[in-house]
Amino acid sequence: MSRPPREFMPLSDGAVRAVSGPNSRHAALIEDAFHVLLETPGGGVSLSGDAKGRGAAKRAVQSIAAQADSGVEVGEADVRAAVVAARSGEPAAGGASLPLGRRGAISAKTLAQARYLDLLANHELVFGAGPAGTGKTFLAVAHGAGLLLRGEVDRLIVTRPAVEAGERLGFLPGDMNEKVDPYMAPVWEALSDILGPDQLRRRRDKGEIEVAPIAFMRGRTLNHAFVIVDEAQNASRLQMKMVLTRLGEGARMAVTGDPTQVDLVNPTDSGLSHAIGILEGVKGVAVARFEASDVVRHPLVERIVKAYDAETARAGPRTPR
Repeated sequence: MSRPPREFMPLSDGAVRAVSGPNSRHAALIEDAFHVLLETPGGGVSLSGDAKGRGAAKRAVQSIAAQADSGVEVGEADVRAAVVAARSGEPAAGGASLPLGRRGAISAKTLAQARYLDLLANHELVFGAGPAGTGKTFLAVAHGAGLLLRGEVDRLIVTRPAVEAGERLGFLPGDMNEKVDPYMAPVWEALSDILGPDQLRRRRDKGEIEVAPIAFMRGRTLNHAFVIVDEAQNASRLQMKMVLTRLGEGARMAVTGDPTQVDLVNPTDSGLSHAIGILEGVKGVAVARFEASDVVRHPLVERIVKAYDAETARAGPRTPR
């Protein structure tokens, strides 16, 4: 029986390690996706299989190798993104990246993320809307941290509605930071991952980084700051208008959220979809939309999101509670 056609791709040692992955997990993902055999005989990667499978696998390998050679740490999410791009025949994320992060440059893992980073760099107000796990908040935080480190803004401010706390915030134990921090934990985790705990602590103590509930933004003018409004689907229309009009001289803003995950008593009062509807197309405003296929967490998350989306489509519009 004849062996299937084989193609050898010379790669750097770092690229070969990235393509193979820990315990050959990356190679297994590529093999399963394109029905090829991937081997690393030394000095590169060998692909065996039919022409169509080899061609798609080659595109995925080239994308992964380019990331590795540019100094970006390649994880399973990057490999899955490369596989999706190679299967669709579209270009990969294009190496869009931010040169910071404790583990090296932070790179776009999907085409939607690459476009999002481009919009953040070129617009004063950017809405990022889509399912959890698509990197909307993390990339906005990384972009804002980069602006702060380069001295392009004086402050990084992250705010989100404390829907669970409501008006009960004052009854929680501790000082104001201790009351608020549980609702801001995801943001602090992202900042710590990007900047490292020591630098985060120093900049927080100096007032260069602030994380606070959206109600704390009322009456303020935010000059020379990068502002992130997280979980914006849980901001009311009045809250959204209030926070959007806080922008002052030299300020920029990213507003992120999932319009399908509204926790307000009256979901129709959500300010995120309303704001996108009336502001899309306004000069200086851009909208980045993410889909279930852009989820970069555990691969099961994408399947969970798609299942819920399908159920919502069958059930029809959600009625106010």
